[in-house]
Amino acid sequence: MSVKIRLQRVGTKKKPFYRVVVMDERKRRDGVEIENVGRYQPISEENQFVINEDRILHWLKKGAQPTETIAKMLRKSGVWQKYKSAQ
Repeated sequence: MSVKIRLQRVGTKKKPFYRVVVMDERKRRDGVEIENVGRYQPISEENQFVINEDRILHWLKKGAQPTETIAKMLRKSGVWQKYKSAQ
């Protein structure tokens, strides 16, 4: 089973809100997740990207692959550098 860290859309029409989730790659976008590790609010003026760094690092060490969007966000927040330096 390959595991991905990706976005899951939750918001209403024209008001997107995403959860950052860990889930099986074969599941659909809004399917059942293994774990909810954060959120992303693209419309909000406040902190848009909030994650649980410990859980993200835990899943990355176990082999979970982030999607391109999540990988960019992890680089921007500095979590990706922590992961690379821990290897």
